[in-house]
Amino acid sequence: MKNIILIISLLLFVSQTAFAERIKDLASIAGVRSNQLVGYGLVVGLNKSGDKTKFTGQSLRSMLARLGLTLPPGVDPKAKNIAAVALHADLPAFSKPGQKIDVTVSSIGDAKSLRGGSLLMSPLKGADGKIYAIAQGNLVVGGLSASGKDGSKITVNNPSVGRIPNGATVERSVANPFNKGNSLVFNLHNSDFTTANRMVEAINQVLGPNTATALDATSVKVSAPLDPSQRVSFASLVENMQVAPDDAPARVIVNSRSGTVVINGNVRIQPVAVSHGSLTVTISESDQVSQPNALAGGDTKVTAQSEVEVKEGDNHMFVFSPGVTLNQIVEAVNKVGAGPSDLVAILEALRSAGALRAELIII
Repeated sequence: MKNIILIISLLLFVSQTAFAERIKDLASIAGVRSNQLVGYGLVVGLNKSGDKTKFTGQSLRSMLARLGLTLPPGVDPKAKNIAAVALHADLPAFSKPGQKIDVTVSSIGDAKSLRGGSLLMSPLKGADGKIYAIAQGNLVVGGLSASGKDGSKITVNNPSVGRIPNGATVERSVANPFNKGNSLVFNLHNSDFTTANRMVEAINQVLGPNTATALDATSVKVSAPLDPSQRVSFASLVENMQVAPDDAPARVIVNSRSGTVVINGNVRIQPVAVSHGSLTVTISESDQVSQPNALAGGDTKVTAQSEVEVKEGDNHMFVFSPGVTLNQIVEAVNKVGAGPSDLVAILEALRSAGALRAELIII
């Protein structure tokens, strides 16, 4: 019997009552966001697991020159305990000089492992090319790699990527529009006209009519005080208000690799009849020896004999009534013994027939 791997949204078993959520969980203030930083540096102190690339030696030569040490011309510093790495980090909103942020370090050469290494002082730049943080520190590597003299090798996780907790010091803050103008704009994480309208109603109910207006399905504009301290209190008040978000659109998501099917509670089926069956083709091969009689004068031959059998399983037919719910869909599919691949075929057929009132997404 086929194994059915079917994960269904828990909304199936929950009533359709909307649950209120905080505005801070549904939306974010426009302009208040993190910024990506990127940099280049050298990791030293590796146990002979560093790079063998030429640009790593060139980077080492440049670094030593800045420190006042000039290598003789033509000398190639082939140090096996260094590695060229790329750095990246997220600079949170309102970060101030002197604060610490985490840094991710990734090898860009042929280093086998960054375990035990230390990152030397490296600048982290933003999209505008300006330096916003300086990174340095000991790496924490979750991966492990080991090899033997006979060529055998074992690798756990990824030893060429590590992190430095609080490994960068912020040197420059990023301006944001939080304290500019006489209003704040809240952008919903998921665009929805109903949720935006409910958000406007919730804010106006507490702060008075016309305090909030919806700009579109994503943005809600809220009048705010000009004083910075009052604006912080005002933003805190607004983002902690409760709003009941609208239900997500009817959607079916199928992961063809793992056989996982997720169906939300808004999926409906129009009246339709579905027949489900299986066709099995069996081909068996066997060898037969042809042995001539003693006086026949022939040769012994080995001939192949094939047997082809076609068997059609019992067809199953079930009918979907108008407005059938998710629970009824699952019960009908399980009764006929359909597996994940069969369910995908059924859903695609329903969509082609115009009976599936949902968006079908296959990933």
